[in-house]
Amino acid sequence: MTKEVIVAKDAPKAIGPYSAGVRVGDFIFTAGQLGIDPLTGQFVSDEVVEQTRQALKNLKAILEAGGTALENVVKTTVFLRDMDDFSAMNAVYAEFFTEDFPARSAVQVARLPKDAAVEIEAVAVIADQ
Repeated sequence: MTKEVIVAKDAPKAIGPYSAGVRVGDFIFTAGQLGIDPLTGQFVSDEVVEQTRQALKNLKAILEAGGTALENVVKTTVFLRDMDDFSAMNAVYAEFFTEDFPARSAVQVARLPKDAAVEIEAVAVIADQ
């Protein structure tokens, strides 16, 4: 199988030696997305709600650049700096995933890149054309 790197003009550039998204066969694997505005390169806010919303917008942009969409996500992993933010993150997450929910893991971590409040990664399928 061939590996294809996905570059999304509407998502932030990678902040290290990795790809924001990779397509292999009928699957897209994304790197963890932070709540960074792709135009400014800065966090949209210090708050988990706004960071979650932007991280999911960034994820959506990568998936669309790869030929799929949020409704084709089969698995997400959410990394939180504080599990007390779970309910707030979950409320925003429910704005983006409204039915046929993907499998999900959510964990608290010691620290995230750039001291983010949240980071979200996904695996999606490319639906039949």
